[in-house]
Amino acid sequence: MGPIRSRSLSRRGRIADVPMSAQRLVRIELDECADLPSAYAEADRAQAVKDLLAGNYFDPADVAPGPYALHLALRDGRLVFDIRTPDDTPLHALVLALGPFRRLIKDYAMVVSSHEQAVQEGAQEARIQAIDMGRRGLHNEGAELLCERLEGRIGLDFETARRLFTLVCALHQRI
Repeated sequence: MGPIRSRSLSRRGRIADVPMSAQRLVRIELDECADLPSAYAEADRAQAVKDLLAGNYFDPADVAPGPYALHLALRDGRLVFDIRTPDDTPLHALVLALGPFRRLIKDYAMVVSSHEQAVQEGAQEARIQAIDMGRRGLHNEGAELLCERLEGRIGLDFETARRLFTLVCALHQRI
């Protein structure tokens, strides 16, 4: 029996039949500038990493087949995707301007803070759910922007983009 295969949208917009273990992240590291501002924010980051590692599609252009390790960092107002082999051999670094993400990152931080405050105050479940719906909407918007900015450079599925957006927000909170 051969390897399990999955049909995914490739970076070129075509359906690709690839081994599930090939075009994916097996390790994610964030630049550790400082601690996150709250236990809730740290739990959000940890859950995003756990979910990403459980299932993702990550297909960088012009890079040898995966799997990959990803080092995410912020440098001089830019988002750095440092793509490596699982044994940490550098493959490619991709740098994106952070400007297009700033509004979403700021809004996401406010929503996370509101959610945290509502939980601490024992707010009604309906209020907490409304805040969480806003958070999901920002995730979707951030994922769409990330996919758009990475188009032609890194193929992602939508859930991978949503979780990566959470990590971008976590990095920004550490500044």
